[in-house]
Amino acid sequence: MNILIVLIPVSVCLGAAGLAACLWTLRNGQYDDLEGDAARILLENGAPNGDTQQRDTEEPT
Repeated sequence: MNILIVLIPVSVCLGAAGLAACLWTLRNGQYDDLEGDAARILLENGAPNGDTQQRDTEEPT
């Protein structure tokens, strides 16, 4: 039973930290444009950064 004296305050503190983190993300606008981020993943932007054709034609060393 003595362990409950430690575990209950620890669990309350962890719950409060999770709630504070959730409220912080809401205030900073992390969830403002969910559809835009989802669509951005699906769109093709062309070739990735760097020249991929040059790497494909080079001989391995």
